[in-house]
Amino acid sequence: MRVLVAGSKGQLGNELRRCFDSGEAEIGPIPLVYADAVVDYADCDVLDISDEDVVEAWFAAHCSYDLVINAAAMTNVDGCEADEAAAYRVNAHGAEHLARACAACGAKLVHVSTDYVFAGDDSRSRIESDVVRPISAYGRTKWAGEVLAQAACPRTFVVRTAWLYGYAGRNFVKTMLHLAQRDGAISVVADQYGNPTSANDLAYEILKIAATDDYGIYHCTNKGTCSWFDFAVAAVEGVGIACEKTPLTSQEYKARFPRSANRPAYSSLENRHLTLTIGDEMRPWQEALAMYLSRLSEQGG
Repeated sequence: MRVLVAGSKGQLGNELRRCFDSGEAEIGPIPLVYADAVVDYADCDVLDISDEDVVEAWFAAHCSYDLVINAAAMTNVDGCEADEAAAYRVNAHGAEHLARACAACGAKLVHVSTDYVFAGDDSRSRIESDVVRPISAYGRTKWAGEVLAQAACPRTFVVRTAWLYGYAGRNFVKTMLHLAQRDGAISVVADQYGNPTSANDLAYEILKIAATDDYGIYHCTNKGTCSWFDFAVAAVEGVGIACEKTPLTSQEYKARFPRSANRPAYSSLENRHLTLTIGDEMRPWQEALAMYLSRLSEQGG
């Protein structure tokens, strides 16, 4: 099997590499179909998915793939709001370019998307068939990527996730730990709810999903719903940092950062398709976070 991981230096890309190299994730062993996989890892420095010519040249220069995982994206929510055209080039057209290349060589495509495709305007967990209505540039461009990828390649899995954190790179957990240690205080929005998700758990489920032919949209997050404030408190208390913790409303946060993008108030996802197909092995978010915190220093975080 030949596999391409696009966006290989990001949080998910690093966890996919860890899974392929070791043959297992924190949840358990990955499917045996990947035992002899030859994996190419490419980030934007060598594979700019927003450039169709670059994508075509990459696929022409490499052997045909059986599976392509698109973990490449412009994920800075406020940055997307400031330059939606740039976000569209990566998040929408980039997904389309990879999907066309996959269709041409007969590869499966896993396209990673987001809970931010939903408006989050009522307190109900979203299933895959719910109507999307993004309220930010990030959500709009990721939704466009879903549509374009599925239209270009019938062998596409769309995997929506949320509030991702991994051992490599920057993320919310590391930021909270840094601020709590440096300032002795954190101030975090307490009226936006979702699902904190381990990138290692997500990598595991993606590889299980991709070993099937059950194409379509999947939600894949750790189990349980909390606020950003709950998530931050669990992180700092999990490593024993004593600090002042101040909950903020979305309005208070917007007053502090007026150019920030709108976020869904309630974007919790339900892993229904996962449950009905391969089974939902995603851990409770508290359990996954506890292991992450215990291993963060040894993993170079």
